[in-house]
Amino acid sequence: MAELSFPRFPLFVQHRFAGLLLTAVIAGGAAWLAQRPQLSDLGLGALTLAIMLGIVVGNSLYPAMAAQCDAGVLLAKQKLLRLGIILFGFRITLQQITDVGLSGVLTDALMLSSTFFITCLAGMRLLKLDRDTVWLIGAGSSICGAAAVLATEPVVKAAPSKVAVAVATVVLFGTLAIVIYPLLWSLAQAYVPSISAAQFGIYTGSTVHEVAQVVAAGHSIGSDAENSAVIAKMLRVMMLAPFLLCLSVWLRRTPHAAPRQRVVFPWFALGFIGVALFNSLHLLPATWVAHINQLANLLLAMAMAALGLSTRFGALRQAGVKPLLLGLIVFIWLIVGGGTLNLLVQHFACQAHQV
Repeated sequence: MAELSFPRFPLFVQHRFAGLLLTAVIAGGAAWLAQRPQLSDLGLGALTLAIMLGIVVGNSLYPAMAAQCDAGVLLAKQKLLRLGIILFGFRITLQQITDVGLSGVLTDALMLSSTFFITCLAGMRLLKLDRDTVWLIGAGSSICGAAAVLATEPVVKAAPSKVAVAVATVVLFGTLAIVIYPLLWSLAQAYVPSISAAQFGIYTGSTVHEVAQVVAAGHSIGSDAENSAVIAKMLRVMMLAPFLLCLSVWLRRTPHAAPRQRVVFPWFALGFIGVALFNSLHLLPATWVAHINQLANLLLAMAMAALGLSTRFGALRQAGVKPLLLGLIVFIWLIVGGGTLNLLVQHFACQAHQV
């Protein structure tokens, strides 16, 4: 009897299938957990949970299967990450800028630049941390949390342990913000009653780390605060691509860089901008965009899972307490400095409107 023959995957897929499947399973588990009320109320999204699950598996079961899975895990951590960041542009339209006005854009730009500068100053000058860790923490704190850390990693070529430390730092303090910001709103109502919920929402969106954390904090305050917070946050996310381009140019001009060091141009950042511009035309049906956003979530969650799988507790212990101390310094700046900047911008915007 003739033997049955089955089609075989191409060799390229075979070498990576096991790792991709593992990251997809972890990403699916993270997405399921993110829908549980106990975790969603804490602002723990699928990206955050994916890296947490990845770290658990990576330090328990993964070493025994690393030989079969490493190629696929590396593919998810690099290529799928870039594709996920590009598709992330379907969450944004240029029309959203007008909803918060020029003052909201100015607030976000000032917060991004000042937060990154203060992170670099405190991290490298005060705490003597390495450049990559500081830049990753600065990107995550300045823009959009874990997604910004992952998007910055290909530009600076940081070690997985440093990326994991940066992600853990922004997740920790961003989660604390979910509890602290509603308390700040109560204080604002008592001592600065002229601040509206929408204005406080802009403050929340311009200073809290993760998108999910912004939604959670804004929702606990009210619908007006939630809406303006999400818009302000998406404007920050929109600044990710220009930030990466500027960082790439800076690396290229660094005097002490090795002569043969080649800076990888972040083409995926340009793709991100192009997708956002295309999305602004509203040419695709809403259901298509929703499916694309789900795909982007999956790809980013797989990248997070891959990052967790390649992270070892030993490397995290070697980082010490300094990254957490840096995260605390930046967190205090986001609350105090961010509040001050928001008040100043809103004050001058009101004066300009009266004139």
